[in-house]
Amino acid sequence: MRFDQPATTNPIDQLKVVGRPTDRIDGPLKTTGTAPYAYERHDVAPNAAYGYIVGAGIAKGRITAIDQGRAKSAPGVIAIVTAENAGELGKGNFNTARLLGGPAVEHYHQAIALVVAETFEQARAAAQLLKVSYATAEGVFDLEAAKTSERRTADRNSTIGDFAGAFAKAEVTLDETYTTPDHSHAMMEPHATTAAWRGDQLNIWTSNQMIDWTRTDLATTLGMPREKIHLMSPYIGGGFGAKLFLRADTVLAAIGARMVRRPVKVALQRPIMANNTVHRPATIQRIRLGATRQGKLTAIGHESWSGNLVGGKPENAVQQTLWLYAGENRLTGTRLAMLDLPEGNAMRAPGEAPGLMALEIAVDEMAERLGMDPVEFRVLNDTQVDPANPSRRFSERRLIECMRTGADRFGWAQRSVKPAQRREGRWWIGTGMAAAFRNNQVTKSGARVRLDGRGVVTVETDMTDIGTGSYTIIAQTAAEMMGVPLERVVVRLGDSSFPVSSGSGGQWGGNCSTAGVYAACVKLRDAVAQRAGLPAEGASFADGMVRAGGRSASLSEVAGDSGIVAEDTIEFAELSKRYQQSTFGAHFVEVAVDAYTAEVRVRRMLAVCASGRILNPKSARSQVIGGMTMGVGAALMEELAVDKRLGFFVNHDLAGYEVPVHADIPHQEVIFLDETDPISSPMKAKGVGELGICGVGAAVANAIYNATGVRVRDYPVTLDKLIGRMPTPGA
Repeated sequence: MRFDQPATTNPIDQLKVVGRPTDRIDGPLKTTGTAPYAYERHDVAPNAAYGYIVGAGIAKGRITAIDQGRAKSAPGVIAIVTAENAGELGKGNFNTARLLGGPAVEHYHQAIALVVAETFEQARAAAQLLKVSYATAEGVFDLEAAKTSERRTADRNSTIGDFAGAFAKAEVTLDETYTTPDHSHAMMEPHATTAAWRGDQLNIWTSNQMIDWTRTDLATTLGMPREKIHLMSPYIGGGFGAKLFLRADTVLAAIGARMVRRPVKVALQRPIMANNTVHRPATIQRIRLGATRQGKLTAIGHESWSGNLVGGKPENAVQQTLWLYAGENRLTGTRLAMLDLPEGNAMRAPGEAPGLMALEIAVDEMAERLGMDPVEFRVLNDTQVDPANPSRRFSERRLIECMRTGADRFGWAQRSVKPAQRREGRWWIGTGMAAAFRNNQVTKSGARVRLDGRGVVTVETDMTDIGTGSYTIIAQTAAEMMGVPLERVVVRLGDSSFPVSSGSGGQWGGNCSTAGVYAACVKLRDAVAQRAGLPAEGASFADGMVRAGGRSASLSEVAGDSGIVAEDTIEFAELSKRYQQSTFGAHFVEVAVDAYTAEVRVRRMLAVCASGRILNPKSARSQVIGGMTMGVGAALMEELAVDKRLGFFVNHDLAGYEVPVHADIPHQEVIFLDETDPISSPMKAKGVGELGICGVGAAVANAIYNATGVRVRDYPVTLDKLIGRMPTPGA
């Protein structure tokens, strides 16, 4: 199905099932521990051996020798995989680093060996016996130093009007630099794979967000036809973007299984995940704003520096600044420095999440210089068109409503305009807010639907569920389209033998995958009507029946013993080019800061989201509060600390890399505006899973400033950056 006209009325608009707060249908499996994750597939891979990955002990250089003697003779060891015996390996499209290093080492903890043994414990013990000798080379690990060195690559700029001239002439200006650190995904389930060969057919059970991408890249890496790879990922214990791509666990499990001629299980041990896989790169962001004394922005400049391995891409932290606020004269630019740190790549809301951490502090600072309320300053500079192309309107843009609704619900009017004015005992109290923005991306997505003689609808698509509720919203879509109760729908996901879907990433998964199911169901409805001898046009499906022209038939009778199968793919045509499609929101936060220790406690949080039709408010709220929680972590504690001498992330486990726990997170309220976007898809939905993190960090930082009068522009806002600048407790 080609989606090239705004959606009008369709069966989804009945909202008998879609749009209702529905428990996740996979919930009982996960809460009882019976959902089979990739490493736990004992049923499909009997007699499996276990692999243990050895990561490089240097950040840059060469392996001069690997002494395997003691490891090979250790109890239970079956094989040791290295670059010398793995065979020639290609390189896929989505990875910057090679997934099996040697002899060259490109980053710390790059996989350089896999020890395969009868048990996990034996593999782990033998791995410690490998003796690796290196010749180290000088690396570059400091972004601040590298951004002005020869390691900096070509700049990417976008300009509108005369930014330099407008900024120089502006009546009120701001020119500040903000930094965000490297972040780790820190999801619950590690990267894990079970691999088994049957002749030349490779079966892979893995934890991955994008089935088709990974299958294609694995085929390229192993030099084999992709049709010979069957990749399955039905349950995923979180990903946040780290599992968008093929990683070392999958490649080495496949090679190890081929070498030992039996299934092999590989899970990345937690202490090597931060350096071995991907992370959100650190940024240095310079923001310049110019405005009239009345508060109208006349110049907007946002430049961001980030680092990556050779061949990597920059963190596009200026993305939201292209569209969030009006301003005739604009400059945005990304700068990339080549670093010898592990690969930087997608993490929840790449670009906008760190970009808004800087931009929305700058906007607050500018509002203060102008003597304006931060909400009203943002309202004044709202735009309904793409600032770079005024003829291109937003499909839906209700940012002002988000901010005003949030301000009213949160009690914004009671906020003290002057910082450090409100005390409760030993605590300074403050409130802050920030706008939220995330682009709405659309990508084609396919599905297959079957109706059987029991009246059961089965949906098959390679879409994945990373804890987001894909199983449930896909079931809701099929139930709505075919007029059957939710319990009469079976959803099968995460299998490369199913039609290729959008996959889970970029918050496009929910909208696009359900649109693909919608398209397949349209075909199935036509086929059912035709077999029943009813006109397809005007046929209605409800209560397990199809009705048209005064006649009706039950779906089970129409399907009969043979059943009916339909398959289709939603393809998005020109609408995304004719309209700017984005999601919007507003975050409000109240914090308490200890007057004596500068410890920060988040006390209240509110998010207001305008993100198209909300397909399942219960799971959508869960996604937003998860994003809000990650935003608190980014604001207050999360930082991969770089050893700039040796070139690695020092705190590379969950003991040293701090993330929020239950005690850190207060009551979180989420409001979804009643919105549909007919430009986005037949579902009239948009993404919401990443909008929840966008702007949260700045809202926390702005609240801390309101509480204490201390402005911190270097994340995370830890107490050492506050304590020497706090207002006098007795004042």
